[in-house]
Amino acid sequence: MRLPQEPSEPDSQDFSSALDEVERSLTALKQRYIQVQHDQKRQAELRQRLNQVKKELHNTNLPQFRVELRQIKEQLEALEVSLESQLFTWGSLKEPFWQAVRFGGLGIVVGWILKSCAG
Repeated sequence: MRLPQEPSEPDSQDFSSALDEVERSLTALKQRYIQVQHDQKRQAELRQRLNQVKKELHNTNLPQFRVELRQIKEQLEALEVSLESQLFTWGSLKEPFWQAVRFGGLGIVVGWILKSCAG
């Protein structure tokens, strides 16, 4: 009969270091999530302001609106780059997935035809 062994010191240290790593990863993930939420809110605000400035520019054609319009577009581009690092969603992967399915299936059919002609 074998008795359960006490956890050895190295196993305990490995678990402790792995747990610390998981905690650091979770903290980093929480910070990124907060940043993404903030960026999305800022992006919505900028898009709203962009539409307002476009209307004002169309009505008055003042140079200050052109400058503000350019600044808003630059800020939106910077936010889009920041938000591109979000996790992929099905919507962003849908088109490449179906193209791979379509062309992969086409490749299999062409392979069967070539094999039947050669064999």
